[in-house]
Amino acid sequence: MRRILVVFLSCLSLLPLLSLAADGGDLARHLALKADPAVLRALEEGPAEFLCVLSEQADLTGAAALTAKEAKGDYVVAALKETAGRTQRAVLEELHRSGAEHRAFWVANMVWARADATTASKLALLPEVSRLAANPAVPLQKPADAATRAEALSSIEWNVAQVRAPDVWALGYRGQGAVVAGQDTGYRWKHKALKGQYRGWDGRKASHDYNWHDAVHSHGGRCGHDAPAPCDDHSHGTHTMGTMVGDDGKGNQIGLAPAARWIGCRNMDRGVGSPATYSECFQWFLAPTDVSGQNPDPAKAPHVINNSWGCPPSEGCTDPEVLRLVVEAARAAGIVVVASAGNSGPFCGSVTDPPPIYSASLAVAATDDLDEVAGFSSRGPAGAGAGGRMKPEVSAPGVGIRSCTNTGNKSYAGMSGTSMAGPHVAGLVALILSARPDLAGQVDRIEDILMRTCVPRTTLEGCGGDAPGAVPNHTYGWGRIDALAAVQAALAEPPP
Repeated sequence: MRRILVVFLSCLSLLPLLSLAADGGDLARHLALKADPAVLRALEEGPAEFLCVLSEQADLTGAAALTAKEAKGDYVVAALKETAGRTQRAVLEELHRSGAEHRAFWVANMVWARADATTASKLALLPEVSRLAANPAVPLQKPADAATRAEALSSIEWNVAQVRAPDVWALGYRGQGAVVAGQDTGYRWKHKALKGQYRGWDGRKASHDYNWHDAVHSHGGRCGHDAPAPCDDHSHGTHTMGTMVGDDGKGNQIGLAPAARWIGCRNMDRGVGSPATYSECFQWFLAPTDVSGQNPDPAKAPHVINNSWGCPPSEGCTDPEVLRLVVEAARAAGIVVVASAGNSGPFCGSVTDPPPIYSASLAVAATDDLDEVAGFSSRGPAGAGAGGRMKPEVSAPGVGIRSCTNTGNKSYAGMSGTSMAGPHVAGLVALILSARPDLAGQVDRIEDILMRTCVPRTTLEGCGGDAPGAVPNHTYGWGRIDALAAVQAALAEPPP
């Protein structure tokens, strides 16, 4: 009897798709051809969310011929918006007719929707639609070790000193003039190590317009949803921002670029994000808006975005292409995209997740205080359809990194992970731009400086066929970053 009941319930779950087959063979066929298998499975249970990706995508190649970062940003945003505005009409009309919840994007030409199988099938039937991609809930990959020291042993943290950031400060370059961005679990902006560097704080009052965006539109834990001011319900984001810019002026020198300004976007609800929330943060960074989401201004875009998160297939990101267009748009706009390589080491080929797998991002491995690669740090070559490209590109300290947390305005803790390594690179980009502001928007040149000035590190691991002594290699990339060497190289660069 129990077996009969299970079979009966299974048949009930298939009714939406079976009815499609009965009512319209074309609808069912197109849905099967264009929908990710994860979307098909979800639709069997009822309405499901997905990303409706359109066939036509904006041509951004013209941005490469522009020199100034603002010009690149204007060009890219205008091209993206024009393509989306011209091609999304039929998709939006179908979603309006069905009453399905939806949100249009232009950073890539796609529309997020929560709809039933019938509506999804009608979308799949449209010639403008390329595919229906999955939009899974993705838990944040936990730091490899959160139980490391929290007390300050010196005013300048070992990791900051190891990459020679204080030597750059001595030259007068502390990140001034540069804007760093992070999308993460949020940020405790009032923390003593972060408040003075927040772009929304002028020393007397705060304005979160153009400086903060919340991509969490429902639920949201103790931060709520659509939070009007920076909030962190997890601590991960606050910790990463501290490594980029943190300095409380009283001995806690935890960040590489303490004179840079920062802006932020929350892409996770209590540590859980999705391709839609990640994309929304990238879109906002390309043209930040006021808190109400209005009056976008590409001139207020950051110079570099730190991404200490991933979208692994094991958590439902079965389409490795789901964020590629979004990351490529940011790069085309003159923004350096830094991405933590992941904590799936020590296995070769373990850089498998967006965004570090993309050629448009700079993937960062984690090292310890002896410049040895961390066991947890993901190794290349890049997998998941990335063509086996060289990854990571660079390495940075990521073991026992002390930084600020969200448990109080004076709280600190140690964490380990490639999430801790990536922010070092974002901070170094700010130092380079404080020395050479005319390199803003020149992503290729900035990345070239970062890579060719690394402290070379070799390995016998042999990932990707690496020969002993090979530099770069699939374990360290070009090596561990060196801030002083990078800034000196930048100062010697010819004008753009």
